[in-house]
Amino acid sequence: MKIVASTGREDVAVAYVAETAGGRLVEFTEAVQPPLPRSDKWVLIVSSLFGCPIRCAICDAGGGYKGRMTADEILEQTDFLVDKRYPGRHVPSAKFKIQFARVGEPSMNPAVLEVLCELPRRYEAPGLLPSVSSVAPAGCGAFFDRLRDIKNRLYPDGRFQLQFSLHTTDESLRDRLIPVKKWGLDRIGEFGSGFRAARDRKVTLNFALARGTPIDPDVLLRSFDPSDFIIKITPINPTHRAVMNGIVSHVEPGREEAVDEIDRLRAAGY
Repeated sequence: MKIVASTGREDVAVAYVAETAGGRLVEFTEAVQPPLPRSDKWVLIVSSLFGCPIRCAICDAGGGYKGRMTADEILEQTDFLVDKRYPGRHVPSAKFKIQFARVGEPSMNPAVLEVLCELPRRYEAPGLLPSVSSVAPAGCGAFFDRLRDIKNRLYPDGRFQLQFSLHTTDESLRDRLIPVKKWGLDRIGEFGSGFRAARDRKVTLNFALARGTPIDPDVLLRSFDPSDFIIKITPINPTHRAVMNGIVSHVEPGREEAVDEIDRLRAAGY
């Protein structure tokens, strides 16, 4: 793998653009979580598709979709980052998180499942914690069923994280933000509760929350048991598509409205 460009800070995060062995460009990132040192937590965020066919309203990865990556092309990203820091591939971080969340919807690529099976063999990493983030496209049920089997076999007892990106509890608005046929809230809730075993981490529901976008605790409670699900509210980055679509982050320093949202969710048991 040949690095074409990189940007960022070693003490926070560095993003890389690289040319794969097959001659195509891929983007991936490594990060730490200040003030924690890398020995406590190290996060790799990798791509699984060349571009993305979904074209979410807040994401610049959509458009120019060139297909799925092979398992080797995904592993090239993790190998580069691991070999750079730990040439013997012994990763001592207490939490070594590999997120399939950079470019591309991971459930559209079965090679992600191959990679998940390979990671424990490839790296000596007691803190290995894979994380798959998805918008739950329709037609990917077989992927999620296999993912559950792999999690139970290789990553039990809280060593795996599943995240569904919802962004709003308003289904019509969700369709505009994520313009692809996808699972409804009820199906995500049913699958998530069945996915989680007793000692697993809760399934994460991610809301990159825009101003004027509802997140209704009563709607959430109809589909998502707080004993199985945790809510994550994140700001919206000022991407080209977010700016073009007039989408402004609800989460900003000093905005009391965002605090009110969190208080209502906590009162509902999340």
